[in-house]
Order: sequence, then structure tokens, then C-alpha cells
Amino acid sequence: MVTYIDAASAPLKNTGVIRLYTLEDFDGMRKACQLTARCLDELAAIVRPGVTTDAIDRFVFEFGADHGALPATLNYRGYTKSVCTSINHVVCHGIPDEKPLREGDIVNIDVTYVLDGWHGDSSRMYPVGQIKRAAERLMEVTYECLLRGIAAVKPGVRTGAIGAAIQAYAEAERCSVVRDFCGHGVGRLFHDTPNILHYGRPEEGPEIREGMIFTIEPMINLGKPHVKVLSDGWTAVTRDRSLSAQYEHAVGVTATGCEIFTLSPGGFDRPGLPPLPPA
Repeated sequence: MVTYIDAASAPLKNTGVIRLYTLEDFDGMRKACQLTARCLDELAAIVRPGVTTDAIDRFVFEFGADHGALPATLNYRGYTKSVCTSINHVVCHGIPDEKPLREGDIVNIDVTYVLDGWHGDSSRMYPVGQIKRAAERLMEVTYECLLRGIAAVKPGVRTGAIGAAIQAYAEAERCSVVRDFCGHGVGRLFHDTPNILHYGRPEEGPEIREGMIFTIEPMINLGKPHVKVLSDGWTAVTRDRSLSAQYEHAVGVTATGCEIFTLSPGGFDRPGLPPLPPA
């Protein structure tokens, strides 16, 4: 049975209950998430052929330090880097290293800053130079999956509505949804209840209530959905070596829908893709 609790009354650990935050809490999340979004904006000018993911990692650490924030991934369960950089067929949790990015790569950069105790968690895809149309299309489909998942969020529906919206669109576009990883509660904790699946049925999952904060972060593959984790214990790749893409936003549930905390202040939520038409 799902239990909800006032976030102020809950201990700072994942106890399996769903925290409900206040409008004042939302303000703290806005600040942390906007710092993350600004970092991701800056990276659009840095990602290019020849740049190493270690250089990206250093930039993320230094950007956070310059603004009074720390990367949540640094030393998290033994992870030694400030960011995750997932290239081509890497689904998630790619570890930065000294290997340079190459023309035609696509890379997901996943940043989480901790600012005043709040976790701003977001990721975007970046093209490296000129990319193939298949890679660009995968990025477009994945970003649309994110938007459709966000559009499903409102009080009274179940979290399964998010996954159902994502799965329906991805599979209609002949892509597949990764099942092994999911979105999650976020706020004072890096990873909290509930899990947000990116597939499923609208009647499944806990009820969405005002005050919940969580990430939506669909991982979409051009090939089959199956993944494997490499011997480093972190890097997840597609088993068929097909391309994978991911976009992520952190959202807070309002009375009528949700607020996206991690929107790009510069309008760069989908770098390297054509601008969206006006609403």
C-alpha cells in the first residue's frame, strides 16, 4: 500500500513513502534545477569532436563549485566522476574518460547538482558535429517521449499514465523503451520513492498527488530494449549495440499539472535539433 507523508516530517533517507513538498520547497528545487539547466546550456558550446568526456567532467565540477554546488554523483556509491556521459549505444551511467568524442557521435550528459540540500537532476542529448539522420531522429523521438510523459502528469492519475504515454509514442515510431532503468523521486534525496516507469498502463502505479517531485527520463533505443551493465558496474549498453538516447527533466506536481524545474533558461532543451514550432 502506498503511503504519502509531509516531506518536512520524513527522515532524510528513502523509506519507501512518497514525500509531498510545499511551495516553499519548490523554490529550493527551482534554484538547484536552474543551476543544472544553466550548466547543460553551457555544455552546448563545449561538446565537439576532439573534446574528452573527462574535460566535460572537469567543467561540470568547476561550474558547480563556482556557484556553491556539488555534483551529486561524485563519490555516490563509489562513482568517482561529477557527471555521466553516455555515448552512442551507451544507455546510461557512462563514465567520463580521456577518449575524445568523434564526429557523428551522440552523447547524453546527465548532471545533478546539490545546492542548499536540493538535488537538481537533468540530462540532455548533444550531437558531436554532423550526425546521421537516424541518430537525429532517435533524439527527436526521445525528446517527444519526454514531453508526452510530462503532459500526462496531473493530480489524480497514476504514474502508469506517464509510462503509457511514452511507450505508445516510442513504439509507434518503431523504437523501444528501456525497462531496466526508470525515473525517480527527487528533492532532498538524490533517489527517492516513487519509481517512474517509462512503460506500462495508465491504471498502474501510485496516484500522483500535488507536492510530489520526481524525474521523467525515458531511455529510448533504435533497436531492442535489452541492456547489459559492463564490468565497471556502472556503464549500461544496448545488447544489440543499437543507438540509445535519453532526455530528463525534474518536475513538481501542481494543482493542475506540473512545473518543469529544469527547463533551459536559454531555450536549449534539445541542443542540435531544429527549434520547435511556436505553440
